[in-house]
Amino acid sequence: MTKTPTLKEIFYNLQNQMIQKLSTDRKIIFHSPTKGGATELNWIDWLKKYLPNRYQVDQAFIVDSNGRFSEQMDLVIYDQQYSPFVFNQDGAIFIPAESVYAVFEIKQDLDKANFEYASDKIKSVRLLNRTSAPIVLASGRIDNPKKPFQILGGILTLTTTWQDVFGEPFQKAISETDKISRIDMGCCLEKGSFLIKYESDTYSFETSSDDESLIYFFLKLLSKLQELGTVPALDINAYGRALDSI
Repeated sequence: MTKTPTLKEIFYNLQNQMIQKLSTDRKIIFHSPTKGGATELNWIDWLKKYLPNRYQVDQAFIVDSNGRFSEQMDLVIYDQQYSPFVFNQDGAIFIPAESVYAVFEIKQDLDKANFEYASDKIKSVRLLNRTSAPIVLASGRIDNPKKPFQILGGILTLTTTWQDVFGEPFQKAISETDKISRIDMGCCLEKGSFLIKYESDTYSFETSSDDESLIYFFLKLLSKLQELGTVPALDINAYGRALDSI
């Protein structure tokens, strides 16, 4: 009789497949931008496949009602239910800030430079203005607009150059980021994943083992997305004011 695989074995195999894909790209693709693009596409495709359908996943720029843009984000998790303005111009995707749940920077290695780079890009999103408008449900109109939550920020890598993955250099990088630049979570596929919890001016973090990095990251991401609930409805009139005729 064929043995039924356990949930852990299924995720372990998915993790090995992902590591194999990214490692092969790293070895074979010598052009750095092309290599980076392939890595980003692998992460986007994986999350598109396994996240619930309510969550959209793409590489994108984030825009607000004041006409300001973030840097291009490697991976954006967003919702179109109450924020319908998502533009795709020849592959360049523009998403309103109100519809964003989370943004991730994707790199080959987890190290100080990439951690700081990811923090700066996350900050460029969190600095954008987000509106919130009343919504109408089958049960009636909700007149108290939902307060925008802090967008999740993270980093995804294949491996790390830190000998002690979550040791002193990692902790120093966390402590040196300001509140708006904070990284909440990340996955280093070959070495483990992490979730950081902030309280006032202090923080704590938890990590996974190296053989559970993907399942740990995925389940923690799902949990954080559930905690956020639904994105606020954007104020369509605020965006309309960008046009002279409205």
